[in-house]
Amino acid sequence: MPSAVTWVGQTDIPYSDVDDCCGTDHAVEATSAAGARLRLGEMDSHLHCSVIGTCLSTAELRKLMARFIHVEGASDLDVHHEAVRLASQNAEVSRALHKALDRRHAPVVQRFARAKDEAAVATLWDQCLKSGEVPGAYWAVLTHRRAASDLRQRVFGDVHMLSHLVGAANRADIRRLVAIEQENAEWRERAERQQDRLLELATERDSERAECQRLQARILELERAAESTGSSGDASSTAAADALSAQLAIQTQRREAAEAAVAVHVAERSRHEQQLDHLRKQMAELVQELAAAETQLRVVHAQPDAASALRETLTGRKLLYVGGRPSSNPAIRDLVLRHGGEYQRHDGGIEDRKGLLASALAWADLVTFPVDCVDHDSALALKRSCIRLSKRFVPLRSASVASFAAGITAMSPAAASAASPCDGPCLKHG
Repeated sequence: MPSAVTWVGQTDIPYSDVDDCCGTDHAVEATSAAGARLRLGEMDSHLHCSVIGTCLSTAELRKLMARFIHVEGASDLDVHHEAVRLASQNAEVSRALHKALDRRHAPVVQRFARAKDEAAVATLWDQCLKSGEVPGAYWAVLTHRRAASDLRQRVFGDVHMLSHLVGAANRADIRRLVAIEQENAEWRERAERQQDRLLELATERDSERAECQRLQARILELERAAESTGSSGDASSTAAADALSAQLAIQTQRREAAEAAVAVHVAERSRHEQQLDHLRKQMAELVQELAAAETQLRVVHAQPDAASALRETLTGRKLLYVGGRPSSNPAIRDLVLRHGGEYQRHDGGIEDRKGLLASALAWADLVTFPVDCVDHDSALALKRSCIRLSKRFVPLRSASVASFAAGITAMSPAAASAASPCDGPCLKHG
């Protein structure tokens, strides 16, 4: 495929010592034997894409590649492809990328440099993977003098699978979050319009009320004047009083209509506020789920507490997942197994026999189910069975991987061990 970017004057300078895969392996062995770190150009070229994409941001890569190619008007993908290609074909580009990666991840590289054997390097990688400190650790392992090809391939596989897991989990929830934000903005705009209309009606009501009070005062004044003059039978006074009474009746009707309209708008505003509160709650849940999913592939800012809580909750546990969707179930299973748990799924009786659910509940010590894929009666029956068998259960908001990660992360081992078998709905009334 032709490149979307052009050179700024340099010519391709192919490596003479990297001709094929076998040559690359010999270079790695020679570098390790000499006790020096592996250079980017000496790596197997299939690692360049993941190294450049994971360990350098798009802004950093674009700034660096501007020295070698025309990046103006080129997409981030075009710049990435050109950097990967030139990393194995041009010595100058390879050296520049290597120096940029070393500067970017110097503290992590220094920490890995203290590892004296491959086992120590692998231990440091597991710690960084658990805490989400992936980019620097990935670069440090691939260039470490003690890392053999098997360890490098394992580290490459970890990064590759993490990108698949988080990408699949986030896409659906991001779309839902955007839709909810748009709906929230619409409801907020409608609420503001209702508030303006309420203010107008309140002003109109106050004006009508003041007019009614003025007319009532005028009628009382005329009645007192008629009594004092003794001309109660005067036709003109009677006509004026009747006109004022009619005008008062009209103003009273208008005031009552305005008050009724205000009452209707107040009720509608209250309903809109309740819907806004519900939308805000949904947004908060989605944000928490996205944060839990992104913890699995935090590339710059690590959050070790969240990843540690997920592993501590799942390690050594037998988890039963009831319901769900075929699209997300494999990712949830891989997430549980990768964090040291055992996994079993029951579809709730669609294809699996309902009689198998009882044996599955007896096997498990933690039960989860998405409430959007299980009907109310089945969910209530499952909760009662868990309480009767003293099993910990976690209702999930949806069947997505993000919702599962958020629900499990919210469970600390201390809270799980302190949970009473009586927590949850009443066995008789739900």
